[in-house]
Amino acid sequence: MHIPLNPLEALRIVASQFARLPYPTHDFTGQTIIVTGANTGLGLEAARHFVRLNASRVILAVRDPAKGAAAAESIAVSTGRPGVAQVWDLDLSRRASVEAFAARVNTSGELDRVDRVVENAGVLTKKFAMDPDRVCEQTITVNVVNTLYLGLLLLPKLRETSVKFADETTGASKPRETVLTFVGSFVHFLTWFPERRHPSHAGVFEGLADKEKARMFDRYNVSKMMELLLVRELAGHVSAREEKDPAGAGRVTVSVVNPGWVITDLQREGVGLLMALGRRFVARDTELGSRTLVHAAQGGRETHGQFLSDCRVDQASGWVRSADGQATQKKLWAELMEMLERTNPDVRNAL
Repeated sequence: MHIPLNPLEALRIVASQFARLPYPTHDFTGQTIIVTGANTGLGLEAARHFVRLNASRVILAVRDPAKGAAAAESIAVSTGRPGVAQVWDLDLSRRASVEAFAARVNTSGELDRVDRVVENAGVLTKKFAMDPDRVCEQTITVNVVNTLYLGLLLLPKLRETSVKFADETTGASKPRETVLTFVGSFVHFLTWFPERRHPSHAGVFEGLADKEKARMFDRYNVSKMMELLLVRELAGHVSAREEKDPAGAGRVTVSVVNPGWVITDLQREGVGLLMALGRRFVARDTELGSRTLVHAAQGGRETHGQFLSDCRVDQASGWVRSADGQATQKKLWAELMEMLERTNPDVRNAL
């Protein structure tokens, strides 16, 4: 099956790799920012920028505390701001870890505010394995299910911050914008996502957990397609809540950011000759790619519900915007909510 790219989309993706990305200068003074997967790669470099740009607290949400501590020390040394980057445990492969992290954010009293959340953590593997909870295949759990679940659970804190620290610069108090952004990818252009129709399974997530039918060579692409669709749907629900309750719901901007092709530790498994050449001559380094994450975290209502690339609003694939894409988006959302409600019946309250 050929890759579902028209020539213009393919040209746009390649040209994007050579775009000039502005060095971040936005001032985050007084703000608390959470970055998942911040011990290495894009997350580490984005966190470094946030500390450099005067954030009061940057939470490095990581699976390995030792690596997180090393990252925090690296940030402190390079920015001259020790103590700003703090390490919190988060394992996106385990639902209980997601819930514990969210509870710590929302109810422990350690954070009086959360202004920006950058959901960067992810996994790329061609080896099929179920997650530790035996719910989904691990790529889908980490990149899709628990990434969205964490976003849902952090919405109340983002809304609270938006209202509590209202913007009074115009003379009339109004909710301050907070941001929930997810790191997506251009690779959603590269899959037909045939798993959206599984005649022998009740739903998409169930079908993706079938080892015998798993197309692991395309699994990462599929996971990023699913993430994009679900975040678009989430943004719609956030907008609907704010329209009904403009004062109480705050103002949360939700987006997906494509950092481009970046040389990171995510690509740990074997790299062929073509991939090696691409990494050498086309791929961005992590600092350059991280600028897109900082741009997304800056927000701006024009970015709400949007796919961002090269530090600007861009277009998702034609299929995502098609009638079939929209129908699949609704279907995935219904499946995700049903799955999450099995263990957390109150999850919809976050919306």
